[in-house]
Amino acid sequence: MPATTAGSGSAARHGELWGARALDWAGNEEQQLPTYEEAIRRVGIGAGQRVLEVGCGSGVFLRAVADHGATPHGIDASEALVELAKRRVPEADVRVGDMQALPFEDDHFDVVAGFNSFFFADDIVAALREAGRVAKPAAPVVIQVWGPPERCGLSSVRAALAPFLPPPQPGAPSPPQLWQPGVLEGMAEQAGLTPDDTFDVAWAYEWADDDELTRALLSPGVAVGAIQRSGEEPVRAAIVEAMAASRRDGGSYRVENEWHYVVARA
Repeated sequence: MPATTAGSGSAARHGELWGARALDWAGNEEQQLPTYEEAIRRVGIGAGQRVLEVGCGSGVFLRAVADHGATPHGIDASEALVELAKRRVPEADVRVGDMQALPFEDDHFDVVAGFNSFFFADDIVAALREAGRVAKPAAPVVIQVWGPPERCGLSSVRAALAPFLPPPQPGAPSPPQLWQPGVLEGMAEQAGLTPDDTFDVAWAYEWADDDELTRALLSPGVAVGAIQRSGEEPVRAAIVEAMAASRRDGGSYRVENEWHYVVARA
């Protein structure tokens, strides 16, 4: 099946934003490997399996999947990140596309995973339904989201970026608190999936100095959007100020963050 393009909806918006600083994001994503390895351990990814990552970024999870003997496939809205993923994992089938219209046939994958990706869809339930469509019957669909704000050191960065972003539309509903018990499970059930396991993983990001910190934290799409609207220097200054509590003697940073997982079955 030919590769698709991210031509509409959330993919069009987020592809441009996440591709703007793709190299910086690729370096930072390598720090997330421990959470990927925990997911691989939990669902037992191994030789002979076909694995799809939805929102594959620069391919860190796909590289781990290949190293465990499985066959990696990925899709991302950003052409720049897809190119980096192809370089990192040349044996992978990686495509540009939209998570609400996956360019793969029904019942094709032994595992489908999305790390901090499904909530970028215009309709998260529709994206999860697509993940279930391309998964084999009873195959695991791994869904990772942010943990509770009080256990996420990066929550202060999210708060610091808020003044530089467009305000919510009047009357718009508040974003769902996906870490709350039952919320993500309910969305999975609406998508036709069967929740099977729930767990949390915490680990720490580390950056050597202000420059490394800001390169990393200015690379996600939300930060790029803030820069486009308000300029880089005020956004950079706000991030450094927000991270002051995590600054160690000598100028390095260590930030604890927790992630919440639901494993559902197709």
